[in-house]
Amino acid sequence: MAERKQFLTNMTVDPELAELVRVSRRKPVTQEELHEQRVSFAFGNALEDESVTKDSVRQTSLSARLSLV
Repeated sequence: MAERKQFLTNMTVDPELAELVRVSRRKPVTQEELHEQRVSFAFGNALEDESVTKDSVRQTSLSARLSLV
């Protein structure tokens, strides 16, 4: 398999960034954060239409439910 250049360099990791990553791994995701991630995902995958805003997706997410058919 071809070697990838980005993996052949000796990268130095910013210690401050490494600490932030370490701390964030231990922090549980709240229901509010999970909801916002889902809203962001839905908004990012919505059809391009000026009427679709992040706020409209957020409002719809509060009332829309999936049906198990």
